[in-house]
Amino acid sequence: MVVKINNKDNNFYSYMGKMFGSRIIQRQTNDRIYDDNDKEWYIYVEDDRAVAFVSVVGNIIKNVYTIRDNYLLEILKQIKKEIKIGESIVPNIYKDIYTKAGFSINSMNTLKNFIMIYDK
Repeated sequence: MVVKINNKDNNFYSYMGKMFGSRIIQRQTNDRIYDDNDKEWYIYVEDDRAVAFVSVVGNIIKNVYTIRDNYLLEILKQIKKEIKIGESIVPNIYKDIYTKAGFSINSMNTLKNFIMIYDK
C-alpha cells in the first residue's frame, strides 16, 4: 500500500525513522536521506513498516529507495498520476524501474551514481 505523508504527520517517524542515517540505504543509493520540512513522501508500507519510498519537493524527486522493484514501480506510478515530474537527479541503480514507470532518461548524463529523469 502506498501512503503519502510528510514529517509533520504523527506516524511519519514510526515509518521513516530507521531510514534516516541508514548506512545500508546510503551504500545502496549513494545518497543521504534527510527529513526536510518541504518534502512529501510516498512510502510503500508492508506489515506496518516502510519498505520503499520516494520523496518529492514540488515536482522534483529528491530521494529514492526500495527493497523490491515492484514496490518502487507502484510508488512511481502513483506519483505520475498526481504530479508531472520535472528533471530530477536520482540513483541510477533503479534505472530500469524508472523507464518501466514511464519516465524518460536524459541521455546527456555525466554523473557517476545518478541519472536525470523526467516525465515524458
